[in-house]
Amino acid sequence: MNSAISVRGLRKSFGEQVVLDGLDLTVPEGSVFALLGPNGSGKTTTVDILSTLTPGDSGEVRVAGYDVAKDPRAVRASIAVTGQFTAVDNLLTGAENLRLMADLLHLGRQEGQARAADLLERFDLVEAATTNPSTYSGGMRRKLDLAMGLMGDPRIVFLDEPTTGLDPRSRRAVWDVVRGLVADGVTVLLTTQYLEEADQLADRIGVLNGGRLVAEGTAAELKRQVPGGSVRLQFTDRRPLDDAARLFPSAALDADALALDVPSDGGVRALKDVLARLDEAAIEVADLTLHTPDLDDVFLALTGRPTPEEVAS
Repeated sequence: MNSAISVRGLRKSFGEQVVLDGLDLTVPEGSVFALLGPNGSGKTTTVDILSTLTPGDSGEVRVAGYDVAKDPRAVRASIAVTGQFTAVDNLLTGAENLRLMADLLHLGRQEGQARAADLLERFDLVEAATTNPSTYSGGMRRKLDLAMGLMGDPRIVFLDEPTTGLDPRSRRAVWDVVRGLVADGVTVLLTTQYLEEADQLADRIGVLNGGRLVAEGTAAELKRQVPGGSVRLQFTDRRPLDDAARLFPSAALDADALALDVPSDGGVRALKDVLARLDEAAIEVADLTLHTPDLDDVFLALTGRPTPEEVAS
């Protein structure tokens, strides 16, 4: 699979403060990549450099196949950027905001109108197209902001904390938009403070800390890196429970629930090993449940800090 974004050895400092310290990053085409990290870890700076808003100090950065330093105009023609705050004009209607973007992108009148009509329908904004965004809900404003960024038909979309401040229903509406973009072959790089958002949307997740990517993988792969997973074995009576407890001496016994929690990394191999040992010992299990750490545990383990949600509360 081709890379939509390729970063090698990216460094960036502001005065004495090192923000990115040799960042390496690869994002395949047509995927969602989520960047997680505590405040000050370099998430927004990374987006700014990838979208040509800020130059890096050193390193090689390619977006849509173009070198960001050598061919920034080609990069900008291939991307859309949506920041933490919407950039819609409250004095214009929703449709007029889109037509303004068409003019700024030098689209022909017919093409601009067709593109705006398509996006209004796609984002369920047709009924709101003739009203001002000041009357919109937060989710509607965010969808209009995304639609404005898509007027240029970008191959890559950068979303910097796109659902900050939105209520749960509006957040899920934005998630649906992101899923629709990827279904159409668009690549999305997402920074977020919501770990559930990364879990729901991202094909792969990178955790930034101290200007470096300290972990990368699918949500399941990251969760398996953190200790605390277990296989919960449920029994119908005490005898097989006691037999299993002797077979797995490191397991936690819950006698009242007739259950045994066997430590596990959550991987298929570990699960097969537990089942094979039970089968070999002829121990009957009534039910089995796999428990793995969540992304909150991953965030805390890899950064040594509380999750953004815990800080906000």
